[in-house]
Amino acid sequence: MVKKRIEVEIFGHRYPLRSEAPEDYVREVASFVDRTMRKVAERTGAVSSLQVAVLAALYIADEYIKGEREREELKKRLKEQVERLERFVSEEL
Repeated sequence: MVKKRIEVEIFGHRYPLRSEAPEDYVREVASFVDRTMRKVAERTGAVSSLQVAVLAALYIADEYIKGEREREELKKRLKEQVERLERFVSEEL
């Protein structure tokens, strides 16, 4: 796939990106980062772009890890339910 050049704006700064992903997806990701940085800046009063970026990265990482743990727990529960159903079906046959 061909990498396209896409310019996005995050926290008042323009960034030229190169990506194989669809442009609307890249813009959605950039918009999410921008919103998160603005939310962090508003809530913490941090003025340094670097501080805001680090705090936003921590927030995003926290949400990602929580989501991964939840997904793993759901997979585990689903696997247990499938195993119970398989035992039930094999007992009934």
